[in-house]
Amino acid sequence: MRESVGLFDQTSFAKFTVEGPDALAVLDHLSVATIDAPIGKGVYTQWCNERGGIEADLTVTRLDQDRFFVVTSAASETRDWARLRRASKGRNVSIANVTHDQVMLGLMGPQARAVLAQVTSEDVSDEAFPFGWSRSIDLAGQEVLALRMSYVGELGWELYMDNEAAPAVYDALLDAGSAYGLVHAGYHAMNSLRLEAGMRHWGHDITDEDTPLEAGLSFAVDWDKGDFIGRDALLAQRDQPRSKRLIQVKIEDPELLSYHDEPLYRDGSVVGRISSSMWSATQNRCCAMAYVVHPDGETVSSEWLAGAGWETDIGGRRVPISVSLRPWYRAGA
Repeated sequence: MRESVGLFDQTSFAKFTVEGPDALAVLDHLSVATIDAPIGKGVYTQWCNERGGIEADLTVTRLDQDRFFVVTSAASETRDWARLRRASKGRNVSIANVTHDQVMLGLMGPQARAVLAQVTSEDVSDEAFPFGWSRSIDLAGQEVLALRMSYVGELGWELYMDNEAAPAVYDALLDAGSAYGLVHAGYHAMNSLRLEAGMRHWGHDITDEDTPLEAGLSFAVDWDKGDFIGRDALLAQRDQPRSKRLIQVKIEDPELLSYHDEPLYRDGSVVGRISSSMWSATQNRCCAMAYVVHPDGETVSSEWLAGAGWETDIGGRRVPISVSLRPWYRAGA
């Protein structure tokens, strides 16, 4: 998939619609990012608690002035829907859980644009269809909401459609993709791809006990947009040393697999734990993420990571690892 294009069935991702005069106010108060974006723009954001901990990790796409589309992980559907319902209580807003009414197919990989261009008359060039934007397109005679977004670190589109439209869209993508080496890919492949590309997963790498700053997601926080849940806690943390930080890990022995919660040793002392891990085809070894905490309360920096020997424990044996603040894989690298 890193070399051609993959087709993912991501239908299980949770999907909510939020519309009405108060829709923007409700979502903007929940989100650390600015949701007041142009029509068609998709926004990656977190919903935090009052302590700044991440309660949800999702995207919000503005479909119209007062109409929005929220997409979150399948495992988070119940809790995120409950959080949205609580935030909407007493507000002039209508919300709906449309998870089971729509299919979502992920077309991801370097050849994703070439395949998509074969099945729609829309201009899908980088200039006409930039990252983070959505558009309603005709695909195989079906109406499809195409959102240029990716969870695997490659060029890609999330394609949303009514259930009845899915067979025609699927067949068209499969036919067009045959010339480009299209492969079917599942969630294990997605987990491996997102790990080597440094994409966080709620429930493992980010939880309600981790803040966006600790998780390396401060880029998503709009400090100037006004009040949102968790803002005060995040502001208090912003100017403090980043003593807890999510980092990237590689298990250097290609014969070994880690799972999660293995300890991390820096020069023999435990300073953290692995949060998620899986085999990486591009790295030919396990890639993982881990939280580390500086024992002296200072910033976890690249220099601090590089200035020591690192190990983890697999099966009761200490094994060497590599650590980094940056992902191990970047598209085009």
